[in-house]
Amino acid sequence: MTALIPQSILELDKLVRTIADAIAAVLQGIGLGPAWVTLIQLSIACLVVIAFAAVVVLFLVWWERKISAHIQMRLGPMRVGWHGALQTIADAVKLLQKEDITPTNVDRPIYFWAPILTFVAAVAVYVTIPFGKGLIVSDLNIGILYILSITTFTVIGLLMAGWSSNNKYALLGGFRSAAQVISYEVPMALAIMGVVMFTQTLSMVEIVNQQQSFTHWYIWRQPIGFVVYMIAATAECNRTPFDLPEADSELVAGFVTEYSGMKFAMFFLAEFLNLFSISAIATTLFFGGWQGPFLPSWMWFMIKTLIGVFVLMWVRWTYPRLRVDQLMGFAWRFLLPAAFVNLILTGLLIAVFL
Repeated sequence: MTALIPQSILELDKLVRTIADAIAAVLQGIGLGPAWVTLIQLSIACLVVIAFAAVVVLFLVWWERKISAHIQMRLGPMRVGWHGALQTIADAVKLLQKEDITPTNVDRPIYFWAPILTFVAAVAVYVTIPFGKGLIVSDLNIGILYILSITTFTVIGLLMAGWSSNNKYALLGGFRSAAQVISYEVPMALAIMGVVMFTQTLSMVEIVNQQQSFTHWYIWRQPIGFVVYMIAATAECNRTPFDLPEADSELVAGFVTEYSGMKFAMFFLAEFLNLFSISAIATTLFFGGWQGPFLPSWMWFMIKTLIGVFVLMWVRWTYPRLRVDQLMGFAWRFLLPAAFVNLILTGLLIAVFL
């Protein structure tokens, strides 16, 4: 298979480093200092991440429509492009052309900034995700804490959308989102802390480096932590069976009820970006990240991440939505105790065997 792929793509990490060094040489040649060179390099890297995120969302939307169709014994998109592969692009063009309608009595500044904040928070997570060996925008020494903190901004955007829309359904959706994220943030953080206790680091790259072989993957040492993380992360990005903030049968469309055009699309983009990022973080923490034989590091990372995305989509189209009381009760009565038990067992294992 690798013989069919251009060598430059196989050695993507080397290509990226070469381009970065070339940009640095040009910038230094025109007299810019090291601080400006670093700033411009990071800005270009962020633009590349945004472009990558847009392509990922286009693919994931198409992929989910096809997966859901096959689960429900349908074909899904078939007309536009091969197996409907261009359908998502057609939908994106349609959203770009739709009129941006702002209701009369909304709180305009908050209403305007809510989708932007939600989208920016979803993209900012990708800054510390290692897509391959050397393929990371910034290897922060507090990478895990950065991810936990930046993902919390999503709920602020959803609450702003619900509050500013002057719509009772949107307001209820925003309040539900705030309660849901706050509840599931705690067990998710505790589940991640189990891996941190083993690695003694908060750097995403260093966590991957400590999983050199299949037997060293932390899924074998942290099975409870992995399950808790995946459930809590699914709830955090409002995916079924935890999609109470935008429950169609109860709240019309929840916090996005009064949004249209590109503002609506930005919420939609953020949801799928979060779907990919929670799977990418799970790959980094529990499945060895980019580690793997034969194939380039970035290919292994994408394969593992897309398998995780497939499982999350499978769950969405298999299980029904929970009630609000079931959602909150599950977090505090079951998931949080399980996360504490995992943390205690991890401490005992480290104290006795390591």
